[in-house]
Amino acid sequence: MAAVFSLVLLIAAVVFLVVAVGVVWTVIRYRLRSRTSSEPRQIFGSPKLEILWTVVPLLIVTGLFIVTVRAMVFIDAPQDSSQLPDVVITGHQWRWEARYSSGIVVPWDIHIPTLRRLRARIESADVIHDFWAPELARKIDAVPGRWSYIWLEADSPGTYTGTCSEFCGAQHAWMRFRVIAEPEPTFEAWLNHQAQPSPEPSGLAAEGVRLFQSKKCADCHAVTATGVTPGAKGPSLAHLATREFLGGGISRNTPEALLLWLTNPQAAKPGNPMPDTLLSADERAALLAYLESLR
Repeated sequence: MAAVFSLVLLIAAVVFLVVAVGVVWTVIRYRLRSRTSSEPRQIFGSPKLEILWTVVPLLIVTGLFIVTVRAMVFIDAPQDSSQLPDVVITGHQWRWEARYSSGIVVPWDIHIPTLRRLRARIESADVIHDFWAPELARKIDAVPGRWSYIWLEADSPGTYTGTCSEFCGAQHAWMRFRVIAEPEPTFEAWLNHQAQPSPEPSGLAAEGVRLFQSKKCADCHAVTATGVTPGAKGPSLAHLATREFLGGGISRNTPEALLLWLTNPQAAKPGNPMPDTLLSADERAALLAYLESLR
């Protein structure tokens, strides 16, 4: 679409230049030189001129129409639900989740390889959201019960920010995500790392594992990136300690921020579905040690 825009801009500049030169030339050539000057000779009903200024704009518009349709066909991903997508991106109140064809599920940070297009299926688990990474892809609605497909592609490595651009509730402003584009070998290494389980916890973290199960945290959160149940109430915590941000970017991933989620989740991100859990100081310390061991 950038090429189409450049072409339209070029044609508009040429048309503007032709008109401007014509106006300036006419003003200079036919300016009133004296009070006795007569009007210039008028041209009436010139078939050649009328054909010219009708055919030329028609050719320009027809050419732009053809170029635009070709660009639309190129940028629109096939809307064929029988063809498996490379990644499924699901909007929740208020977070994003990416499920790769390999079974890896990650929240918020969507990794893609550079110079390769991924066919992404966009969907919603609750209300209407809108997936938009301005530097990479077109804006597209995530509608409950309906699938839409787009291409995700980056020409160069980098981190591209995205957001939900359809108001979806109290924390709409913090329903953000990042698309991290990296060279193919780095992307594959990241996928392989996500597929691996975190190191076996020990000491205080081992006590945190027991609390994680007994406090029913596992009912909403998975701790592995594979085998995550679609529609889970909470985001996956797989390799949580390696993430830079929490809660869709609302805070950095620090022990203090994690402790706030364990102590008062509504203070961490108001309106999120995580319930308050009565924990003692020792229990919070054990759970925090376990979460920080998820690398």
